[in-house]
Amino acid sequence: MNLHRIRVVAYKEWREIIRDRLFFALAFIVPSLLMLLFGYGLSLDVENIPLAIVDYDQSVSSRDYAHHFTDSRYFSFQGYAQREKDVEKLLIDNSLRAVIVIPPQFGENLRGGRSADVQTWIDGTFPFRALTAKGYVNAINAAINLDNLATYISGLTGVSEDRIRATAQPVKLETRYLYNQEVKSIWSMAPKLIMVILMLSPPFLTALGVVREKESGAIYNVYSSTLSRGEYLIGKLLPYVGISVVNACALTAFALLLFGAPFRGNPLFFLLSTILYVICTTGIGLLVSVVVNTQVAAMVGTSIVTVVPAVLYSGMIIPIPSLSATAAVIAHILPGMYYSEIVIGSFLKGVGFTSLWMDMLILALYATVLFTAGFLAFHKRPDR
Repeated sequence: MNLHRIRVVAYKEWREIIRDRLFFALAFIVPSLLMLLFGYGLSLDVENIPLAIVDYDQSVSSRDYAHHFTDSRYFSFQGYAQREKDVEKLLIDNSLRAVIVIPPQFGENLRGGRSADVQTWIDGTFPFRALTAKGYVNAINAAINLDNLATYISGLTGVSEDRIRATAQPVKLETRYLYNQEVKSIWSMAPKLIMVILMLSPPFLTALGVVREKESGAIYNVYSSTLSRGEYLIGKLLPYVGISVVNACALTAFALLLFGAPFRGNPLFFLLSTILYVICTTGIGLLVSVVVNTQVAAMVGTSIVTVVPAVLYSGMIIPIPSLSATAAVIAHILPGMYYSEIVIGSFLKGVGFTSLWMDMLILALYATVLFTAGFLAFHKRPDR
């Protein structure tokens, strides 16, 4: 294998990339743009839920009850409404997501030691957010009930309210969040977005780079040259691997500096794992380019084999243990899941080679298999 020939092929490919403005944008601008769009647009945090309150009682007790919701960071208070009919229109046009309806005689029932029913409307068009909002309402209501109970019993018995609260709740649950103490979804999503974008961009670039030579007829120069298959493929893929590694560094900088995700792992281990993952995804693009003959077909084929696995079978949104048995098997035969474990381990858990060596080994095997398959499938002569 001649290193000079490989360098010449790589240099030629690099010149083609920087000469084509559209291809240059796909190579360097689109990955960063995707990181920004997904990073700011994809959030699993359920906060600032638009809330309105219909208070038919208009008493001190009802206003105090409402204050617990208006003062919560989980709800964005939009104001009081006079009637339920007024808020129905706001729920329909998505201006509101939740409504608290306080009935007449609310305060009178509480002062008399009787229960007071309060109605909650929650927009259920987003089930996950609706269930989370319901949990917020239940938690706030439980805290209010405990305060009212303590105040009522203290007035009857003279026992301090703090002692009554301790008696009513003998077991106090304290939750400690590991690895993501502030429970920010972006701290988890930003590292996984690196995995997703590196699953999308390198295969697209590689597949289009090889297939456009088929469309233009330039591939016949390769067929008639003395280049070996290995020299051509290595020289062809090297620029895309290098570009993708540069993009990976840029995406990591976005995750750290722009979205504030912490990095607690070993930078060298993360870099080596990223290079292996990039070689894997570049190999996917190589296989697609061998099968198809047009750039449109290359784009469609690459989308099919990268977008769905990157989002659904990598643990980005749905944890792997929560997948069905069949889906879990699919996830384990794709490289995205293993690199997702590495980025989360490196960013949030602070683990490295000792804990993640198996994932790194699988990526290395995957890269070897993909390049070997692409090498065997690529023929130095056109198919007849």
